[in-house]
Amino acid sequence: MFGLLSQVLVSGISLGSIYGLIALGYQLTYATSRTVNFGQGEALAAGALVGLSLVPFVGFWAMLPLVVVFGGLYGLAIERIAVAPSLKSKSEGWILATIAVGFIVKNVAQNIWGKEDLAFPSPLPTISVQIGSAFITPAEIMVIAASLSIMALVEVFSRFTLLGRAFAATGDDREAAGLMAIDTGKVIAGSFALSCATAAYAGVLIAPITPTGAGMGLMLALKGFAAGVLGGLSSRLGAMVGGFIIGLADAITAVCISPGYNGVPALLVLLAALAFRPEGLFGKILPQKV
Repeated sequence: MFGLLSQVLVSGISLGSIYGLIALGYQLTYATSRTVNFGQGEALAAGALVGLSLVPFVGFWAMLPLVVVFGGLYGLAIERIAVAPSLKSKSEGWILATIAVGFIVKNVAQNIWGKEDLAFPSPLPTISVQIGSAFITPAEIMVIAASLSIMALVEVFSRFTLLGRAFAATGDDREAAGLMAIDTGKVIAGSFALSCATAAYAGVLIAPITPTGAGMGLMLALKGFAAGVLGGLSSRLGAMVGGFIIGLADAITAVCISPGYNGVPALLVLLAALAFRPEGLFGKILPQKV
């Protein structure tokens, strides 16, 4: 029994680190503009597929920074095409616009890489390592370590850099930030670049342990969004904690009920959070201007 619980815990942490990283991407844009990219799953899938194409030429480790750069450029394009016009007109059009761009990207990806799932080469051995009474693969260890490292770097960036403080100031009051000579348009664009860079990075992290394809990001993005809503889209800590809660719920469901139902907990959590605590466990109720 203890061995089973240990295995569930290890699996939950591995899944939760990815969900938390995706949730962090949602939080970064929400914190500056109160918007999110509902095509985040396509950003994740595009990062994984671009990484798959680069690996034969540059290797896995050299591919990682290239995919991060690709994700950043992708985010800038999303902000410029789908978000900036809506913010300028003060409308909610960014919701449908980001969804539409996501559909377009998915269609393009299917035409380039095909509709069938592909195998992503792992840079690490596939033999499981025993930790206590649980087993974990080196790829899962890499996922956990790399996800936590990126979360820590984003936290340092947000707390101790001028640009990170500009992110916070823009989120608190965009008009006041503009009066303080902060270019809020560039800050919002930067938040989308960072958001999609983390999504693309998450894609290549999880690709070696899951089928890779144009549709791989849909459920991952939904679970990441559920994690963000649960933890609070205004809180980076909430994104991480929400990710681990959803990951553990997935692992428990897969073991106790069936792997076919492991997407259900995220949906139930999302519905419950929206109904009873829309600001999230660590979020705060943001003042609305009238």
